[in-house]
Amino acid sequence: MHGRCLAGSLPVDVFSLIGRRGQLGGSLIGGIKETQEMLDFCAEHGITSDIEIIRMDQINEAYERMLKSDVKYRFVIDMASLS
Repeated sequence: MHGRCLAGSLPVDVFSLIGRRGQLGGSLIGGIKETQEMLDFCAEHGITSDIEIIRMDQINEAYERMLKSDVKYRFVIDMASLS
């Protein structure tokens, strides 16, 4: 038996989850509690993300790069560049 993602096809063997008492969930957005749980999980398991730090004056360029799929990492805005 396989589950199916509403937005597309993502086959899931539900019996492999049931046998291990696993869970599969999703959300378009998460609140503060869910975000903190995700950050705690990542910290506990050494999960990190690759980032590219940009200055505030590079936001439009970063947006254009995103539209062209020219992004390898998550953009993080250096808030010190505000001054």
